Amino acid sequence: MTAATNSFSAPLNAWLVDGVRTPLVDYCGALGHVSPTDMGIKVARAVLEKSGVPATDVGSVITGSMAQADFDAYVLPRHIGLYAGVPLEVPSILVQRICGTGFELFRQAADQIALGYTDVALVVGTESMTRNPIAAYTHRTGFKLGAPVEFKDFLMEALIDTAGPVTMIETAENLAKKYGITREDVDAYASQSFARALKAQEDGFLAGEIVPVTSEKFELEGYATRGITLPRKVAQLDRDTHPRPSPVEALAGLRTVYPGGVQTAGNSSALVDGAVGAVVASDAYVQQRGLKPLARLRGVAAVGVAPEYMGIGPAPAIRALLARTGLTLDDIGLFEINEAQGAQTLAVGRELGLDLNKLNVNGGAIALGHPLAATGVRLTVTLARELRRRGLRYGISSACVGGGQGIALLIENPDA
Repeated sequence: MTAATNSFSAPLNAWLVDGVRTPLVDYCGALGHVSPTDMGIKVARAVLEKSGVPATDVGSVITGSMAQADFDAYVLPRHIGLYAGVPLEVPSILVQRICGTGFELFRQAADQIALGYTDVALVVGTESMTRNPIAAYTHRTGFKLGAPVEFKDFLMEALIDTAGPVTMIETAENLAKKYGITREDVDAYASQSFARALKAQEDGFLAGEIVPVTSEKFELEGYATRGITLPRKVAQLDRDTHPRPSPVEALAGLRTVYPGGVQTAGNSSALVDGAVGAVVASDAYVQQRGLKPLARLRGVAAVGVAPEYMGIGPAPAIRALLARTGLTLDDIGLFEINEAQGAQTLAVGRELGLDLNKLNVNGGAIALGHPLAATGVRLTVTLARELRRRGLRYGISSACVGGGQGIALLIENPDA
């Protein structure tokens, strides 16, 4: 793949200092009425505290949130920065690459550091799937006699690529046919994802990246008070809610989305609400402060693929990343590839010839959920922590992107 057909960055002086997230909570659950802005403020404050980086040192706030999930969505980036304590003069930006947004946040943070814009960037991916609106785009000029009202479910409609037209689930079904992936294959993979997530939850690994969420206020002198209000019977959220025992026999009893297909509600990514925050810093800043970062950001590659085979995107993105960094698949100790759908993830594995024992070892989005703009940050933080735990050097986190794209991020464990 040539430079003309992929977008590549090699941010050799950028470090992932630390990262934290909220629990990922099922759609219409206890975070369902919480603004993505407030979830973002929560993790921004938490990651600055955990990393030991003062908010006053942050020179750029880079955020992602796909859904227009609040009436003040336009100022989401600005409010996250201000209410996290970042100086008033520091600018904020919202980034959008659908399911690849979290990776794009890291790319832009690293690129800003490389260009000398800042030494420290605050990165936040936050998503309320629950608060996707019921919307209409044709009413500004009023209603004509007998015309359709046209209120639609934004989340449901957003899962259709109208260029095809093809739904995201149909793109996975296309890959299942192309790669000979059966319903049994997909259910077995999904069952494993649940089992791995439950184990990671039970042994405390996932808790190491979760900040508990309670009802609280976010004060900012001279400005309105924001905050999080949980349901009355919920005092605290401190663990992901979707992981559950899911034997193959139980998954096999679920109805497929399309007759004769392989994808069901049980072997596709879960709908959840949540946010993830991270601090990215320059080499000079890390050395000056004596920090012990989680990982070095070594490179990012983004590619385009056919929309009807959207889910294969991680495969060419990973190949482009390896080609540009001079590494091979054998050099990579672990992979985190977003489980948009089970068949999609298996197709990527077959296309690359991946050892599935290196893939999503703590469970993936089928078990944990896929809060769109937050996912890439979550995958990368989880990957960095697992590389450290296993003493492995290189890891790649990746995702497919609606419309026909793929993106992949290479990180390095500084202690390996």
